[in-house]
Amino acid sequence: MSKTAKESLIIMTELVLPNDTNLFGNLMGGRLMYWMDIASALAASKHCNTPVVTASVDNISFQNPIKLGNIVNIEAKVSRVFNTSMEVHLQVWSEDFNHQNRYKSNEAYYTFVALDENRMPIKVPELIPETDHEKELFAGALRRRQLRLVLSGKMKPEDAVELKALFS
Repeated sequence: MSKTAKESLIIMTELVLPNDTNLFGNLMGGRLMYWMDIASALAASKHCNTPVVTASVDNISFQNPIKLGNIVNIEAKVSRVFNTSMEVHLQVWSEDFNHQNRYKSNEAYYTFVALDENRMPIKVPELIPETDHEKELFAGALRRRQLRLVLSGKMKPEDAVELKALFS
């Protein structure tokens, strides 16, 4: 059975408290990554209705700091499914209530593998992208997957056909 990307959407909201910040009053990167892992795992589990484990985390770009007292909104949804794995796209938004300002802080891709009751990988339902943005993420996911596999040593660079096409 196929599912749409919007069916996996998770929006997780957190308040940045003093214990979450570094000496500069900014949210610690590790705390944000922890929240991002939870949100993306929920989106992946929602898509396949089964437990998942994190397989990889792509580059996380810290574009803008998140300050003490800000609200953090993490939006996560499945961007592409492979056989037993799925890529989840995350966008992190921060809201500064004092200045009535909402801004994008981070973006990342996490990969999860779905597991059965014996903790063995199982097939994941196909994903149907609907919007132009979802189709763009879907198309780019194969290149990101090949890059992940090459960097982890699971694929030879010469076999990364989608990646090679970018450079020829």
